[in-house]
Amino acid sequence: MSTKHLISRREFLRLGVLSSGGLLLAACGAEASPTPTPVPPTPTAAAELVPAAGETTEERIIVGDVLDYVLTSDEWPGAFGSVTFRLHEGRYNGEPIYFIRTDTSEPVFAEQNKLVLVPLLGAGRDVAAPLYVFDDDRLPVIGRTPGEDNFTSLFQIKRVTVNDDSLALDSAEAVEQAAADGQVTIEEEISEGRSVFVNYPIVKWPGGELSVDEEKAEYLGTGQLVAPVNTGDMTVTFKLHECFPGSRYIVTDTSIAAMAPMMSVPASPPNEQLMESGATDEIWVFANGIPGSGVMGFQPAIFDNQAGQPIWSPFWNHFTLRWNDESAARVLRSSAEVRAALEAGEVEEFNGTPDSHPTGFVVNCPVPVLAANTFNA
Repeated sequence: MSTKHLISRREFLRLGVLSSGGLLLAACGAEASPTPTPVPPTPTAAAELVPAAGETTEERIIVGDVLDYVLTSDEWPGAFGSVTFRLHEGRYNGEPIYFIRTDTSEPVFAEQNKLVLVPLLGAGRDVAAPLYVFDDDRLPVIGRTPGEDNFTSLFQIKRVTVNDDSLALDSAEAVEQAAADGQVTIEEEISEGRSVFVNYPIVKWPGGELSVDEEKAEYLGTGQLVAPVNTGDMTVTFKLHECFPGSRYIVTDTSIAAMAPMMSVPASPPNEQLMESGATDEIWVFANGIPGSGVMGFQPAIFDNQAGQPIWSPFWNHFTLRWNDESAARVLRSSAEVRAALEAGEVEEFNGTPDSHPTGFVVNCPVPVLAANTFNA
C-alpha cells in the first residue's frame, strides 16, 4: 500500500542511511523544507496564480541551468509550457554525449552547482552509474548510455587525478584501465564526508537523441522536446508539465522498457530498483475523472511531496488512480486528499498503470520550476 511505502521511506530517512557516512535529516526535522538554491526568479503576474491549500504562490526557478521557461504558450495547442536548459558535453566511448543537470544528493554540491537538493538520491548507490570528472579541462566521461540494458540517469561522481597528460581518457574503459595501470587515481567525489550522487538526464548520445513533438498537442505526442537538441547553442528545450503541489516538471526516462517508446524517452531498467532502495517519491496520475493536462488526459498528477522538500525525489514511484464513480469525480490537489479518497473507497489505486498492476515502475521527472497550480476543472 502507498501508506506503508511512505512510512518506510520516512523511517529510512530517520535512520540516516542515505549515503556513506549517513545523513541525519531527522536532526533538522524530516518535514521541513530546505532553503532552495538562490536563483533569480522569473515572476508571473499574481492574477495567474491559483495556489492549492497550503501551497506556496512564489514562482521561481530551482535549477540553475534553466535559461528560460514559460508555463503555457500560444505557439502550440498542448496544455503545457516549455523550459530551456543549458547543455553539458561529455564523452562516451570517444564520442560526444550531451546531458542536463538537475538534482544532487548533497547540500554543498547543490549550492555550488545550483541543483535541486534530493537527499534520497544517496539511496541509489547500487543503481548509479559512474560519471568520471577531471581536475584539468578534459570533458567528463559517462559510463552508460541510452540503449544499453544497464542505462540509468542516476550517476555517482568519481574524480580522476591524471598523472600523464598524454593519456586519451575518453571512455569509461580507458579511465578504468589507466587506473589499473597506475596512470590515474580514481576517488569518489566527497562532499561533507558523503559521496555525491546526481540526476543528469542524457538528451543526445552516439546514435540517438530525445525526439521532438512536432504537433505539440498532447502530453506524450511524439516526444518530450519542443525543438531539436541544439549543440551549437548548447541548449535543449523540453515540454514543461504541471503537477500538484506547485511543481512544473519534465520527463526524461523510465524504468519500464515496454513503455519507453510510447513515452518517447529512453528506458532506464536499473531505476526499478530505486523503489526498493528508498530513492523514489510517490506520484499519482488519473485514468478517468476530470479532463485535463495529465498524462492520461485527465487532471494533473499529484506528487506526494512538493519538489525541494527533503523526502521528494524526481524518480517517480508511479501509481494510477481510477474513480469508482466517475460522475462524482473532483479535482484532487494533494497527497492528503488522495489518501482520504482511497480511505473512503472513492478511487482505486494501481501500481504503475491498470495494465501493469501489480508491477510498478519509475519515471524520471525532474522539476526545474516551482509555480502555483493554475489547473481548474
